[in-house]
Amino acid sequence: MSFPCVRPPGRYVTPHSVALAGLLLLVHWAPSEVSCQNDTEPIVLEGKCLVVCDSTPSAEPSGNALGMSVRSGTGRVAFSAIRNTNHEPSEMSNRTMTIYFDQILVNVGSHFDPARSIFVAPRKGVYSFSFHVVKVYNRQTIQVSLVLNGWPVISAFAGDQDVTREAATNAGLVMMERGDKAYLKLERGNLMGGWKYSTFSGFLVFPL
Repeated sequence: MSFPCVRPPGRYVTPHSVALAGLLLLVHWAPSEVSCQNDTEPIVLEGKCLVVCDSTPSAEPSGNALGMSVRSGTGRVAFSAIRNTNHEPSEMSNRTMTIYFDQILVNVGSHFDPARSIFVAPRKGVYSFSFHVVKVYNRQTIQVSLVLNGWPVISAFAGDQDVTREAATNAGLVMMERGDKAYLKLERGNLMGGWKYSTFSGFLVFPL
């Protein structure tokens, strides 16, 4: 003897209703397309789309409610200079003891002055510097310093008398304000015979 199957009253889930619910959720959570005046890529956070536009990338970064900022590439700062000739120090370099470089490899932002071999910080931030100063045919010990606004902050020495070429090399991070100046100075010894193949490089790690 068979009995009819009786369903209790209520709502039932059908395959059609499941597909419809999934489609509605997809449309609701899909990030909408947002365009920015400086072509900034959107940031997607938990299904929501947020774009923070920066129309003045060269100015100091401004915060917002989420503490985020999307900046364009025009705020990048970097330089690299080398000594390509082997001329001995000029009268100017002998007087100021500034180490000069005669070829620019990179000067993004044009903040390195090739005529004076001085870098001028365009904004407040943390900067990375490295140098490699070669002495040739010179039995004296040399001391080279990275000078910030007239004060040495990083130094290196080269004084091996048994080699014809040796380099004073060092690197480090320094904090700079806008308008601060950095350059290399010979604190001890001399560079008679030239300093060909020497290098001086720096870049902005991040702004403050």
